[in-house]
Amino acid sequence: MILANDWKDYELIDCSNGEKLERWGNIFLLRPDPQIIWDNGNLIEKYKNINSHYHRSNKGGGCWENLKRTPESWKIEYKNLCFNIKQMGFKHTGLFPEQAVNWDFMIAKIKNCSRPVKVLNLFAYTGGASVACLSAGATVVHVDSSRGMVDWAKENVKASGLEKASIRYIVDDVIKFVKREIRRGNKYDAIIMDPPSYGRGSNGEVWDIEKNLFELVNLCNDLLTEQPLFFIINSYSTGLSKDIFTNILKMTVGKKYSGKIYSEEIGLPIKNSDLILPCGIVSRYENAD
Repeated sequence: MILANDWKDYELIDCSNGEKLERWGNIFLLRPDPQIIWDNGNLIEKYKNINSHYHRSNKGGGCWENLKRTPESWKIEYKNLCFNIKQMGFKHTGLFPEQAVNWDFMIAKIKNCSRPVKVLNLFAYTGGASVACLSAGATVVHVDSSRGMVDWAKENVKASGLEKASIRYIVDDVIKFVKREIRRGNKYDAIIMDPPSYGRGSNGEVWDIEKNLFELVNLCNDLLTEQPLFFIINSYSTGLSKDIFTNILKMTVGKKYSGKIYSEEIGLPIKNSDLILPCGIVSRYENAD
């Protein structure tokens, strides 16, 4: 497992009974996590500094209960990167802190490359990976079907002082965009994707990871340059083994390019314990250099 353990502005403080207590800067949030099936006491009773508690509804979704004054948005930093945090519907904050392991990987690969690097970020959300790649000097094309998420990504790029960096923001269905890029003959040195289990495109297109992921990765094969730097697939889909993603990369990118292909769980250390919270899977191709 690869651990995101270089944070200063974020901490996973405690986990118990399907909930996790986190510190985001100086704001403490209690959120649900279905993987936490162990009992480490009642977190509401154990900690008196919680700003906000997310409650799930039996009908789906849920809502935040602000126990103390909580700002509408606030900033946290990871090394030289800066992100805007907000309380979203369905428990999210606009950032997945475990993805710092990928940001470090991307930054190192781009900085160590002796040529300009062009990156395609698909299902790009609020732009954590886009900000990381821009900070290393890459050119980025950022694609997401949600205009709200793309606008948030712009805020994060600006917060990190990278508004003059080379980035294009695209609001579109990912598969449709990739097919257009193939027809245009555009090429990328690196591709990142963070596909949901299910989702809808900008015009209602249905995405199903089990039905559509192989097709998308295979299509992206035609967008890579002759010497691609890396290809990253992130997944939070339960029930899909990391070996599934390794197999997909081996059957697509691995058939065309030499390099290393591997998949690992990523996780967050739980403060003051030897426990780790698993937080999804990353599957990577990286060049042989």
